[in-house]
Amino acid sequence: MYSLDDRRVKVPKNFDISKARKAQQLIASKTIEVDELPRQLTYIAGADAAFRKGRVIGAIVVLRYRDWKAAEESSVVLEERFPYIPTLLSFREAPVIFAAFSKLKVKPQLMFIDGQGLAHPYRCGLATHIGVVLDLPTIGVAKKRLWGEEGALEGNRAPLIDPRDGKVIGAAVWTKKGSRPVYVSIGHKISLETAVRLVLEATLPGKRLPEPILAAHALASKMAKEVAE
Repeated sequence: MYSLDDRRVKVPKNFDISKARKAQQLIASKTIEVDELPRQLTYIAGADAAFRKGRVIGAIVVLRYRDWKAAEESSVVLEERFPYIPTLLSFREAPVIFAAFSKLKVKPQLMFIDGQGLAHPYRCGLATHIGVVLDLPTIGVAKKRLWGEEGALEGNRAPLIDPRDGKVIGAAVWTKKGSRPVYVSIGHKISLETAVRLVLEATLPGKRLPEPILAAHALASKMAKEVAE
């Protein structure tokens, strides 16, 4: 797992990592870990980002709940201004996601984010950052584990446990037979139980990732290819 010693983190000159950590602590303190979803879900979005030739691409696709047909998509290309720094990914990707979100006419009631939520050493992954700032329910769906130890397998899932205090911060969920798990965590305004249920519901047979994430990734990849040409 990631080391919590910031002295070992390479950052640009004149960058104050302590201020970034304070921002993460503030965002994490505002996270709501219970369901605050509308009674009837209509639109669920997926969000992803990609990088190409010094630019960052933000992509959001809004899908209709249950039939998973696209209702709207939005993408934005910005100059890359923030370098890759482990555990500070949200400062690199969130601005372009916010820009793409601002263009949407069909506002989602819930957003799946390609990244971590609470399953992060500072409990402030991209999904949490976006959810708190937008005041929107969000779920983190990651392909790799960043933080937490897997507990005992229960059916198709295992809890992700923070080794520092024993808190359950996410779940490893096996969505496809013979495949690696996806790592689901609370972003904001949702419980872990509901987050896992909705991720499983949105993952079609034979797929590893839920439809909102796949749609956003496809759009981000398409835009990145256009930027590269």
